[in-house]
Amino acid sequence: MKMEKRVLEYILENELLQEKEKVVVGVSGGPDSICLLEVLYRLKSQLEIELVVAHINHMLRGEEANEDEKYVNNFCMERGIEVYSKRININEFAKEQRMSTETAGREARYEFFREVMKKTNSNKIATAHNANDQVETIFMRIMRGTGLEGLTGIPVKRDSIYIRPILFLQREEIEWYCEKNNLNPRIDKSNMERDYSRNKIRLDIIPYMKENFNSDVVKVINRMADTLKEDNELIESVIDEFFLKYCKVEKNYIIIRSDIVDCKSVIINRVIRRATSIISGSGYNIEAKHIVGVKKLLQLGTNKRVDLPNGLYAENVYGDIYIRKVESEGDKYCEEIVINKVDIESEFSFGAYSIKFEVLENVKNIKFADNSFIKYFNYDKINGNIIIRTRKNGDKMTPLGMNGRKKIKDIFIDSKVSVTQRDVVPIIQFDDEVAWLVGLKVSNEYKVTKETKKLLKITVMERN
Repeated sequence: MKMEKRVLEYILENELLQEKEKVVVGVSGGPDSICLLEVLYRLKSQLEIELVVAHINHMLRGEEANEDEKYVNNFCMERGIEVYSKRININEFAKEQRMSTETAGREARYEFFREVMKKTNSNKIATAHNANDQVETIFMRIMRGTGLEGLTGIPVKRDSIYIRPILFLQREEIEWYCEKNNLNPRIDKSNMERDYSRNKIRLDIIPYMKENFNSDVVKVINRMADTLKEDNELIESVIDEFFLKYCKVEKNYIIIRSDIVDCKSVIINRVIRRATSIISGSGYNIEAKHIVGVKKLLQLGTNKRVDLPNGLYAENVYGDIYIRKVESEGDKYCEEIVINKVDIESEFSFGAYSIKFEVLENVKNIKFADNSFIKYFNYDKINGNIIIRTRKNGDKMTPLGMNGRKKIKDIFIDSKVSVTQRDVVPIIQFDDEVAWLVGLKVSNEYKVTKETKKLLKITVMERN
């Protein structure tokens, strides 16, 4: 059967593409991606799709990488395919992000693919993962101590965006197709170096298994992955119930309730993995040791935390586990903003927040919002400056409804705000008084009364 027909049947069987869709194809210039692009190009009329190519130059191989870029551009130009290229110094990027070169390369590629997808109003991103990649990935995960989910390998489609139309093809078939059609793909010589674990699996382990155990080992392991996918889907449908029961999903974090400890270990493992995947957007890099680390937090005291891959951390907050993204430096530290009350009608950026001030005069006609991030204050009682800042040692305020003053630290403790988060909560100060601990308490000193003539409305929003 012709290659194009086999790929077409695979696409239809797995419902990877719909008519009129626009597809971003990730193309490195190597045999896998060139095979994918050529096949989709020959099928595009039949499938009624449009193609766009995204190529990223990692700047790891000097002039060879530049020649790859040139080859991809020429290949696309000959076929009238729109192509977007980008150069990025992966070594520098990896250093900045504190990642391995391999992980940094993957992150940079997918980020660029998403950029191109958005720019071109495309619907899907197609990558050239194949059956050999599947086996290599499964072996890599086994060595990291994966569970059942990891043994399912690379999904044929993910998040209704990412598709792998040639995942069923073995590398020998791909190379044969390229040779038969004189495509002359580029060969990355670094794939023959044994510096990376994946290359050792490709060059040593799989050939050894073929020679000594099963010549059809690639097909067999792919068949196993397909079988386990079905088993895993059933288990995940059961986990849905436990996730809904024990987890609360917020915009930037997920809370796992402390009483999940009463569940079986396998359930806790799955719930933690689900939570990390949702917050990071991917379960990639989350290994068994990370799951164990989060589970241990359930037995530790409040404010204990563990760092996780993908820019995440888990923290025990009064028994519950919070899965969060690590704040950027801009979110962690903010200089004070000082504003004169006469110049207050404006909007200010402060860390992860946008803070808007409005002066209102028709007090009697105002409907007060029942929202912990929208508050109203007596504008007339403010004498001079309004300050936006974060907490300081010794901060106190007189909360609404109380006569005495209370330490900000104690309010944080009572409200079960973690130590990490206390440093980023905005404080609105009028003159020398804390008027609002945002999201938690407002001051009794600036409450609105019947005599109030002007209101100061403050709205705090998280910036996207």
